[in-house]
Amino acid sequence: MPFQNHAAFLVDKQNKPLEVRSAPYTKPGPDEFVIRAAAVVINPVDLIMQVAAKLAFSYISNLHVLGHDVAGEIVEVSDNVDATQFKVGDRVVGHAVGFDKRSKGAPEGAFQEYVVLRTNLSAKIPDYISYDRACVIPLGFSTAACGLFQKGTLALAHPKTSKPISQDKTVLVWGGSTSVGANAIQLARAAGYDVTTASPKNFELAKELGASQAFDYNDPDTSNKIIQYLKGKTCAGALSIGCGSLEACITITAAPQRNKVVVQCSVPLVMTHARPGMLGLVGMVFWFVKMAITARIKGVSTKMVNGSDLMANEVSQACYPDFLGQAMSAGQFVPKPDPYVVGHGLEAIRQAFDYYRNNKISASKLVVTL
Repeated sequence: MPFQNHAAFLVDKQNKPLEVRSAPYTKPGPDEFVIRAAAVVINPVDLIMQVAAKLAFSYISNLHVLGHDVAGEIVEVSDNVDATQFKVGDRVVGHAVGFDKRSKGAPEGAFQEYVVLRTNLSAKIPDYISYDRACVIPLGFSTAACGLFQKGTLALAHPKTSKPISQDKTVLVWGGSTSVGANAIQLARAAGYDVTTASPKNFELAKELGASQAFDYNDPDTSNKIIQYLKGKTCAGALSIGCGSLEACITITAAPQRNKVVVQCSVPLVMTHARPGMLGLVGMVFWFVKMAITARIKGVSTKMVNGSDLMANEVSQACYPDFLGQAMSAGQFVPKPDPYVVGHGLEAIRQAFDYYRNNKISASKLVVTL
């Protein structure tokens, strides 16, 4: 007998609150399983979807289910999935990709009781890590992995759970205290790369995660300091995360003897507190054009990544099933940033959206338990 499912639906694309309604239970297809969700994360992109779906994401239909980050227990597994990899009863964390055009849509959104996950975007959770701690991983992890390892981005060697072979190269992560940054530091170190990061605080955390050097990006001379630090080192490229990061990374990688590739993991306009409006969109277009011209003049290649792109290439298998679960069990990888639980139940997701709009969220992720 199918499980009785409920979901927090995007009822239309006009910035109306999410509504909790009955939802179909969807059986897993090949290389998929279904989990009973225990904890989900509210990300800025979920708020952007609510306020700007009509303008920015026309392919998203009404009655869509948002949400990327989810952790829970497997309740049903496709027949073709090896039981040694995933089985009913396993505790897992996964990247829900209902937001992506290539997915099944609503059944793969995180904000519901029963979520369809893909085996190549999921990992087992060790017993000592709670669901609310584990669920902060996926979107930041996937975005960092896209930037570091995909062909066409930095294309670095893949992470290993064994002692990594030193690559004798340094990766710059601008925004190391962010969700993407914290994951990028750990992934790059597990692949054998030295990591330099820039963040406004949490230097000790950055170094605990594996960064060899941390700089304060509020210091106006930080770019020059990083250029001096990288002299004599082979730079494998840069990840830019947060406002001002792309400009700084272009300046740094334009210096002689650098891999002149900057992977852009975020945009400066965060549309979470108000409707973006036409002026906001025009400003964003102008900024993209300006950055493209600046990069070209300086001989730097910039690339934008989307975390769900991982679903369509070999990097997902290398980072999720082959690395993440074992790395967490061994203490080689820790879930960051820390969770901040703001409520329980699907109804609490709506309140969590309001909390996000009215408060500054720093060094944590908003979590709702189910």
